[in-house]
Amino acid sequence: MLIACFADIHANRQAFEACLAHARDAGAERYVLLGDYVGYGADPDWAVTTVMDMVANGAMAVLGNHDGAVGTTSETMNAEAQMVIEWTRGQLSPAQRQFLADLPLTVQDESRLYVHAEASKPEEWIYVHGTAEAATSLAATPAHITFCGHVHTPALYSLSITGTMTAFTIASTNPIPLLPGRRWLAVLGSVGQPRDGNPAAAYTMLDTDKKEMTFLRVAYDIDEAAARIRKAGLPLWLAERLFTGQ
Repeated sequence: MLIACFADIHANRQAFEACLAHARDAGAERYVLLGDYVGYGADPDWAVTTVMDMVANGAMAVLGNHDGAVGTTSETMNAEAQMVIEWTRGQLSPAQRQFLADLPLTVQDESRLYVHAEASKPEEWIYVHGTAEAATSLAATPAHITFCGHVHTPALYSLSITGTMTAFTIASTNPIPLLPGRRWLAVLGSVGQPRDGNPAAAYTMLDTDKKEMTFLRVAYDIDEAAARIRKAGLPLWLAERLFTGQ
């Protein structure tokens, strides 16, 4: 089975449409959505509607911190991110806001765990920046593979049967074999706002038959996505950063 996994869409319609088309063309059979459907971008209504439709058709989805912030004033963010969340609330219907509020923090699917941030304290939105956080997350679940987002930079970690943590550098879009005797944590990168210096949208494909994972990049119409942000009156740097992947 080919499972396409997406994280940190951030209301970037152009990026998400390009990734969905790419995944369909690649033969994806199941879709997983790892949160932050809103925030930063100019099309939250479209993004949430699309996620709702996908879930209704069998996709799995979890809550991200920006999604959670739509329904609460207690979530702490920087001033500009908070401004976008307040604007986003006005773009979403009550049904859309309720859909976000009802999303789970984690989803377990066979030997796979899906979470926006990390598994030990998913409600605290801890970033997996290195092997220490990856080890803590892996220790919190027996899952063979944990998928998360939140960091906006693709990464892959493994834990051997002897307790050795390994961090892999994602340098290409070649399939990575998931060797037996290890447990894995994949940080997907971001569909809508990459921050690894590569402006192309990021998502991940898991082949459960071949036991391989591929970190993919997809070019999209950044000019249009940036124009939409400017037209909405959102902070200009949210448009500008899309061109540099920062």
